[in-house]
Amino acid sequence: MTVARRLAELVRDGAGVELPVRIRAWDGTEAGPADGPVLVINNRRALRRLLWAPGEMGLARAYVTGDVDVEGDMADGFRRAWAMSAKRRTSIPLRDKAGAGLAAAGLGAVGLPPKPPASEARLAGRLHTRGRDRAAIAHHYDLSNDFYKLLLDDHMAYSSAFYTHDGQSLHDAQSAKLDLVCRKLELAEGQRLLDVGCGWGSMIIYAARNFGVRATGITLSAEQRDFIAERVTQEGLGSLVEVRLQDYRELSDEPATFDAVSSIEMGEHVGEGNYPTYVSTMLGALKSGGRLLLQQMSRSEGTAPGGGPFIESYIAPDMHMRPLWQTIRHLENAGLEVRGVEAMREHYVKTVEHWLETFETFYDEFVALQGEEVARVWRLYLIGGGLAFEQGRMGVDQILARKR
Repeated sequence: MTVARRLAELVRDGAGVELPVRIRAWDGTEAGPADGPVLVINNRRALRRLLWAPGEMGLARAYVTGDVDVEGDMADGFRRAWAMSAKRRTSIPLRDKAGAGLAAAGLGAVGLPPKPPASEARLAGRLHTRGRDRAAIAHHYDLSNDFYKLLLDDHMAYSSAFYTHDGQSLHDAQSAKLDLVCRKLELAEGQRLLDVGCGWGSMIIYAARNFGVRATGITLSAEQRDFIAERVTQEGLGSLVEVRLQDYRELSDEPATFDAVSSIEMGEHVGEGNYPTYVSTMLGALKSGGRLLLQQMSRSEGTAPGGGPFIESYIAPDMHMRPLWQTIRHLENAGLEVRGVEAMREHYVKTVEHWLETFETFYDEFVALQGEEVARVWRLYLIGGGLAFEQGRMGVDQILARKR
């Protein structure tokens, strides 16, 4: 029997499903559906990765190290795999487990666990301490300003855009998003705006330039802080824009002097236990009657609160997402009056499509900046993340609230 056929039987006996995609083994033999993408298993080490970390994590490690490759449409392969996973047996008979184990041994999959990829996050310390949060942010956002400049639009907005018509460019859709936030906050010249988790400064620079506000942004990323400071100088906005390398918890001493507060896709990094502190800190910085705008990702009811094993190990360690209603409850428990919610899930699908198109177009440049392994991580991230929004497993919303 060929290696590919034995692998197909291993999947059937171990998981109770047929192969969702075609596979090509290291001996050149193939098995599985004739149409769609092909999963190329380059060596036996790929099997050991799956044996020691079954499912998403093992497959991700195998892909980012090059132990497996994908020929064809990777997104289509993900869709097929997720559809098939719903049919997977929750209980596998002991006889089938034993058969799968023998088959794995016969294929050379038994052995010590392979070393995890170098790009996998390795954080230490208690969850969501200031030091660990700083390390988690640095792992993702301090990757390289040149990397993000190549990927993002001219605003350097790393969050869902807002599309107002078909054929709209990413830059124009990000401009529409920033303008929408400013209008919801009712910004006016001379007011003070605080942006918590300001990224590369898209919000504070746009608000200062177009609405004449005095804008303060805080970030834990030194790379982002340096980028903003340089851009502010170039645009002559030094009298209106301030950027601080600061933890949001340090805002507790900030007087209530801000007319508006925004926080765009930063709340996912806070953690459930610290979320009340995050909200109350922003509330404390607001003047009476001031407005708060959160743009935040969510998980559907009954799903895991994080981004999944791959996202949390390679992209955003320690992230936490919850159903929308639970975030609203946090805001109301803090004393905020929720004034409106706008769902933007479909907008994120288009945003990621634009990012992925750019990524594939300039793939060689991304490899030159960060290496093949990191580039493979980002390909998985963009494709998998886009599908999570497409299929409704994740959402993103703008929540407008007011200090009573």
